Amino acid sequence: MSARRDLAERFRVDLDSLLPDPSARIGLAVSGGPDSMALLLLAAETMPDRIECATVDHGLRAEAATEAALVATACADLRIAHSLLTVEVERVASIQAAARAARYAALEDWAVSRGLAAIATAHHADDQAETLLMRLGRGAGLSGLAGIRARRPLGRIMVIRPLLDWRREDLRGLVADIPTVDDPSNSDPRHDRSRVRTLLADLEGRVDIARMAASAAYLAEAEEALAWTVEQAMRSRVTTCPNGRILADVEGLPREITRRILQRLIGDADSQVDGPTLDSALRRLEQGSTATVGRLKLSPGRRILIEEAPPRR
Repeated sequence: MSARRDLAERFRVDLDSLLPDPSARIGLAVSGGPDSMALLLLAAETMPDRIECATVDHGLRAEAATEAALVATACADLRIAHSLLTVEVERVASIQAAARAARYAALEDWAVSRGLAAIATAHHADDQAETLLMRLGRGAGLSGLAGIRARRPLGRIMVIRPLLDWRREDLRGLVADIPTVDDPSNSDPRHDRSRVRTLLADLEGRVDIARMAASAAYLAEAEEALAWTVEQAMRSRVTTCPNGRILADVEGLPREITRRILQRLIGDADSQVDGPTLDSALRRLEQGSTATVGRLKLSPGRRILIEEAPPRR
């Protein structure tokens, strides 16, 4: 019992560090898997009067209804309110991404309707290490390598991950004696995350998962520092002219700060830009040539001029 209390206290500290108001009511996203069931047990022991639980049925597997019923039963035993959220997932190439978008949209609506300040998910250190490796393989920049954020906005609420410093094995030890479910897609080799999970399992003992997760946390702090620097530069170096043209004074700035300023300005002008397109535009500007991004024309100089591109003939 002492060990259980120690874990509950550790969870309380981790959770409070993510909440601006330590008395806030929060929602738990619980699928019935071991990790989310561990989240449910820890929260129920730590703050039973401030939580509600939701399970999302994506309509993709027949077993989902049974899994949701398992969560509902566990919540009833713990005297925690439970809601079943049913969503429709668009059948697109990346069905996992579509399911994730539908899931978070439903959770946001549910949390707002219930007066909850945040949604807590059960992402942990092993998830973080998997995400870091996946994004390294895709050539992600600093923002991507920061991995899963401990706290991020989700429309009108916040998503928090109080278990990001916890190992999967620790969480599963908490639920060894209660029913849980295992989504078969978690081990489906067709999915990138499943393949990376298998790779990390093979490297167990030679790779420190906790330190990999810590690296992602350090990168997240660096990302926040850069975002702060860009915000200061935007205030002092960007001018919007009466005719709608924008001048960005980038003289002496590190390339990454210039790139981020342009990314912000192009996005604010309602023109979509991906990383490769932005990098190509920046190279042209550095070479003294104009660049076109969407409906915008960028002209080089000490102050980069951003304006609407002339109509194409």
